[in-house]
Amino acid sequence: MNPSVRSEQIHYDVIVIGGGASGMMAAGVAAANGKHVLLLEKNTILGAKLAITGGGRCNITNAEEDVRSLLSHFGAAQEFLYSSFAQFGMKDTCSFFEMLGLPIVVEDRKRAFPHTQKATDVVRVMKDYLTMHKVIVRTSATVTKIDIKDGEINGVHVGTEIYTATSYILATGGMSHPETGSTGDGFEWLQNLGHKVKRATPTIVPLATLEAWSKVISGTTLQSMKITFFADGTRVFTKSGNILFTHFGISGPFVLNLAGKVNDLLVSGSTVTATIDAYPGVDLGVLEDQIILTLETYKNKMLKNVLSDIMPSGMAPGIMKLLEGEINFETKVHSLSKENRKTLVRALKALPLTITNLMGFDRAVVADGGVPLTEIDTKTMRSKKVSNLLVTGDLLDIARPSGGYSLQLCWTTGYVAGINT
Repeated sequence: MNPSVRSEQIHYDVIVIGGGASGMMAAGVAAANGKHVLLLEKNTILGAKLAITGGGRCNITNAEEDVRSLLSHFGAAQEFLYSSFAQFGMKDTCSFFEMLGLPIVVEDRKRAFPHTQKATDVVRVMKDYLTMHKVIVRTSATVTKIDIKDGEINGVHVGTEIYTATSYILATGGMSHPETGSTGDGFEWLQNLGHKVKRATPTIVPLATLEAWSKVISGTTLQSMKITFFADGTRVFTKSGNILFTHFGISGPFVLNLAGKVNDLLVSGSTVTATIDAYPGVDLGVLEDQIILTLETYKNKMLKNVLSDIMPSGMAPGIMKLLEGEINFETKVHSLSKENRKTLVRALKALPLTITNLMGFDRAVVADGGVPLTEIDTKTMRSKKVSNLLVTGDLLDIARPSGGYSLQLCWTTGYVAGINT
């Protein structure tokens, strides 16, 4: 094996480790401000995770104009982020991409997307930005070791070479979607450099459920459902929103944003269950009367053939699976007993689920964990432990929901790090 050789021929102003959203932003901004920048990415391409965000559409930011309201979604980190967002906030993000020829469109819940609806276009314009400012990019460049001396980094190892710089920006991302290269390397380096690192857990992630009825309707989204969660049979919280049913459980933006709370219940050792109210605006008695009225119209038809008229679209196969053995759905409507009818109504008001676990990092939109913000100067993103290290994006321990907040955090922290090298 060849020993590492220090590359003396080039000393960079800035080395950025990680070619995702925050890394590309940091590298481009530093170079735009006259710095000689090297970007190291272990994948064969830049922006692998960015290219699949938002289902391939890229929820590029959340278009909340009020900074205080926007930052309220970042939990306890809010107080640390005002100075960062003052330097580069949501409006700056939109202007930045429009300057690069990629206008932004805003959809429901203030989610902002590129007008082309293609995440690959976001990657493309970021690569163009790097080229425009002459960033040196090395892909397939896995950093295996970071050298530190007298409280400063003085080199990074890639294969048999060691690269040196005045400043180093660590932007390797967290642990969601490990297939894109986000395998938590940065957490280990940060610990080795003297930082505390909170263990990563997938937090904005789908929920796995036990019941077969929910999996029968995989691919169905039920609108405006009310879901109530219980720990050992005791009600804990209730929320309303759209629920996407999958082959493993439930998902969709609404469910993803509840996962952190559900995880707290699971971690406590409780048996976690839930009920879904398919008609949250109608009480039990009124719903029964409405269903009786509808069934009267179809009294000579088989019950299975009229279910779509008495329940939300797509739910019928699930109800039949849930209640098989209790109700004969081959029977004529006029033969349906009063008790069968009540069983059907009760099911629609309290569809049962058992939450077995959160899905893993491979399905996580965001995984939490990382360096506590008390160890980072968030005005510059500079480490308080290592004087020439700056840290961005998912390596920071900042909780946030889905809906554009994660990428905005990447653009903001990447810009602040790049401008302050």
